[in-house]
Amino acid sequence: MVESYDVVVIGSGQAGPSLAVRMAQNGLRTALVEREHLGGTCVNDGCTPTKTLVASARVAHMARRAADYGVRIGGEVGVNMAAVKARKDRVVQASLDGLRAWLSRTQNLDLIAGTARFTGPRTIAVGARTLSASRIFINTGGRPLVPDWPGLSDVPYLTNVSMMDVDRVPEHMIVVGGSYIGLEFAQMFRRFGSEVTILEHADRLIAREDPDVSAAIAEILKAEGIAVRCGIRDPSVAPHASGVRVDATASNQPLSIIGSDLLLAVGRRPNVEDLDLEAAGVRLDAQGFIAVDDELRASAEGIWALGDVNGKGAFTHTSYNDHEIVAANLLDGGSRRVSDRIATYALFTDPPLGRAGMTETQVRATGKPALKGHIPMTRVARARERGETQGFMKVLVDGETKLILGAALLCIEADEIVHSLLDIMSARAPYTVIERTMHIHPTVSELIPTMLAELRPMT
Repeated sequence: MVESYDVVVIGSGQAGPSLAVRMAQNGLRTALVEREHLGGTCVNDGCTPTKTLVASARVAHMARRAADYGVRIGGEVGVNMAAVKARKDRVVQASLDGLRAWLSRTQNLDLIAGTARFTGPRTIAVGARTLSASRIFINTGGRPLVPDWPGLSDVPYLTNVSMMDVDRVPEHMIVVGGSYIGLEFAQMFRRFGSEVTILEHADRLIAREDPDVSAAIAEILKAEGIAVRCGIRDPSVAPHASGVRVDATASNQPLSIIGSDLLLAVGRRPNVEDLDLEAAGVRLDAQGFIAVDDELRASAEGIWALGDVNGKGAFTHTSYNDHEIVAANLLDGGSRRVSDRIATYALFTDPPLGRAGMTETQVRATGKPALKGHIPMTRVARARERGETQGFMKVLVDGETKLILGAALLCIEADEIVHSLLDIMSARAPYTVIERTMHIHPTVSELIPTMLAELRPMT
């Protein structure tokens, strides 16, 4: 028997539950299908748990720096990793409990456990059940990419998912991947007390960022005792009495690193294999993501793809924004598009990197006359007062329109401060709106008008 719904949402990441609730609240009979756990990557393996761990790691780091602030702490600072994990688990569980309670009290919404598979353009199978709907939304997310390295199948390794079960401080963690996930875990476990080595294929860390950003982050990590090796080629892995050995070349020289634990953070891949998308006529793009248009419609009529599975963003906020776009267009008579949003994200190292809009490299590639402002954090009174003067702030402005093109803030509270620039960019207001606005002293944000007042032509 086919069970008829108005809406079926496959996957309960950051887009799925909110969209399902919106649909149900509009009187549409809705099914939300989840095969593993509610909340997706963000709540279970990503933002919520990792930022909870980052908070514990920062406390340990600041405790070790107590003497810098004239504070005495008796004895050596230690980390009880089991207690750190227990705290993380409590925070995650509270989020999951809240999500489940929200869904369970929503009328017109059925939560169905199981793996969804298309059996036709408008039908899916979930175990022994068959569901049909005129609108189907895919929010199945992604998972860690595991490279095909020689010897990798012979050694234990960790990913951002299995890292959530670690309740000890590794002696020496080898982090493969010098981008966002890898760098956050590297700094976190160094602060917990591990020796840490980062291995990165590119010639610099987070190669999508400007070289000055990459260099500054590398210096911050190295200052905390993290070893960074870039330009890694031809890696292979083998068991070792101490745990694992990674052999490779770097700058055409042989390299061998022995560690107790191996963390793979080399990217993610979309969860599409179990969906049988061909049965529904849903096409994938060249990178294996579900191909969507500017309003997130897939190639088959009546099917949309949201979140990591569509390749339009790999962040919780892009996934949630996908739900907002679809809900506005289908329920509110809107005409919102993915191309309207400004790229923005953060790297949650300490200090964090807040990014909005274009990089300096991208601005230069346009050939537009542009202005640039740059301030080292040593000039910021709040940073000096807190003893955290690492990093800098820079902003890029269109020399003709006075619109802000992009910003990179690598500094304390950058992940919050960047929104002041993002909002002005979204409003398409000139940078002078911020420059002429009185800001509060002493804050980090008060130096943004100063930086804008010192704009110079980009050379």
